[in-house]
Amino acid sequence: MPPILAQTSKAGAPRAGAIRADFTLRIAPVAVEIAPSRFVSTIAYNGTSPGPILRMRAGKPVTVDVINDTDTAELVHWHGLFLPSNIDGAAEEGTPPIPPGARTRYQFTPNPAGTRWYHSHAMAMGDLHRGSYTGQYGFLMIDSGTDPGHYDQEIYLALRDWEPFYTDQFVDMDETNAPGPQPERPARLDTRANGLEAVSQLYSINDKALGAGPPIRVRQGMRVLLHLLNASALENRTIALPGHEFHVIALDGNPVPTPGPAKVITLGPGERVDAYVEMNRPGVWILGSTDEPTRNAGLGVVVEYANQHREPQWAAEPGVFWDYTQFGRAASGSGNAADGRAPDHVIDMVFEKIPGGAAPFNLWTINGKAYPHEREFVLQQGRRYRINFRNRTDDAHPVHLHRHLFELVNVNGKPSSGIMKDTVVVPTYGRVTVDLLADQPGLSLFHCHIQAHMDYGFKALFRYA
Repeated sequence: MPPILAQTSKAGAPRAGAIRADFTLRIAPVAVEIAPSRFVSTIAYNGTSPGPILRMRAGKPVTVDVINDTDTAELVHWHGLFLPSNIDGAAEEGTPPIPPGARTRYQFTPNPAGTRWYHSHAMAMGDLHRGSYTGQYGFLMIDSGTDPGHYDQEIYLALRDWEPFYTDQFVDMDETNAPGPQPERPARLDTRANGLEAVSQLYSINDKALGAGPPIRVRQGMRVLLHLLNASALENRTIALPGHEFHVIALDGNPVPTPGPAKVITLGPGERVDAYVEMNRPGVWILGSTDEPTRNAGLGVVVEYANQHREPQWAAEPGVFWDYTQFGRAASGSGNAADGRAPDHVIDMVFEKIPGGAAPFNLWTINGKAYPHEREFVLQQGRRYRINFRNRTDDAHPVHLHRHLFELVNVNGKPSSGIMKDTVVVPTYGRVTVDLLADQPGLSLFHCHIQAHMDYGFKALFRYA
């Protein structure tokens, strides 16, 4: 089935004789009860946030109807899929918006298999009730048909922040405590007053703040598979489950070459991690943010073993950090990718901040310019590109490239091979190098997945010659 975008003028019933959609998403206002008597008014899919888990089979065509019951135009991005630009869900790529009161029908063949997600890709600018500030997101599971399973329980956990507000006194503990070298740190730091950034003081996992919803109930000896998603508009987050280890098997839905243990997991907005936990420490525990104020403000969930009745426990494990490269293969030293190919071209992308440059907000630039970058990043189909992400700012940026996967080859001087991702956090004053095979012709949006950064300059279009 070729990709088709069909749109009716009204959001009523489908046309007579129309094929019934496999999935229907309705975008509409909703009140989410984050904690008892604590409601958040937002926009969501099918009356819940997160929206329904959409399960598709890789390579099998599907039809999705999206109905916009709001008073503003909307866009749905199918994050992590290989789709044509006109239905990928970004206006910059040429995807038409869904007008207020309209129904849009998408027909596509989902690939690749793995944990993907769907979410609004509307620009918010100064409006904290638009785009990824809203509750418009959900898991999109693409089944390969070959996963052997071997798990006793499968759980979906999305990290969220709510009721954002603007401040010029932004401090992210995950970034200020980050270890490792800072190869892109300028010799002279910019001391100008910071512009406004969006922050929050209310958090949840899925739709409930810590302690407000039912616990994850387990039994000793169970193997529990966690699908983790940072659906935040604002910040990178680090989580832990004291007394237990995560066993990471996939990043951004793609199996890692070297599955292995991790005491903590850090996810930037847009990232996913699939990991299982062996339940071997009976008790009642908190799975949540390693940052105490954030955890106390709701970013956590209780894990309760059978026949255990006590207060939920938290125990900090200082000095433990997340490292992508431990899940890759050892690099060959040749500078080639996992398939043995050397890059055909090298692209440098230097990220910088101009404090208050989009008054009253910060302005973000790539190679000295804010969006657009007219014909600056032009790819030749079939060529391999080595891209150096050089972060000369005091923020850690989760950068995402639509419609493609890239391979991590170096993170702050640590070589790696074989890890495929669509989103990666470039550390504060850090450097990440990736290899990209140009195999998805059409316009492809590159951007920071923090909403305000994307709104104010931090994006670029990759196009094919």
